[in-house]
Amino acid sequence: MFVSRALERAGHQIHVAADGAQGLDMICAADSDYDLVVSDIRMPEMDGIEMAMCAARACPSLRILLMTGYADQRERADDLSSVIIDVVNKPFSLAEIRSRVEAALCVELTRAA
Repeated sequence: MFVSRALERAGHQIHVAADGAQGLDMICAADSDYDLVVSDIRMPEMDGIEMAMCAARACPSLRILLMTGYADQRERADDLSSVIIDVVNKPFSLAEIRSRVEAALCVELTRAA
């Protein structure tokens, strides 16, 4: 909720999912209508890495930014450069997450479909 409120106050329209599976359902239902997905890596049911991989297959032009407070989860994301834009390490400040989101929205994607 910390991140969603911060981004909403920065002018972004936010949709919140309870876990990776719900997030993936929302992404697929939106038919590539999201500009950016910001997800924690560690979540119940479907983690952020699995969600990101499935979302990238369904919507190759989707920008995905992951976040984590766990070093081992960060390491799991190291090989996902073709799927995600970056991983934000927790803890972070409001200014940092806003800045990272703005940078992610400006990234030109060159993923193969």
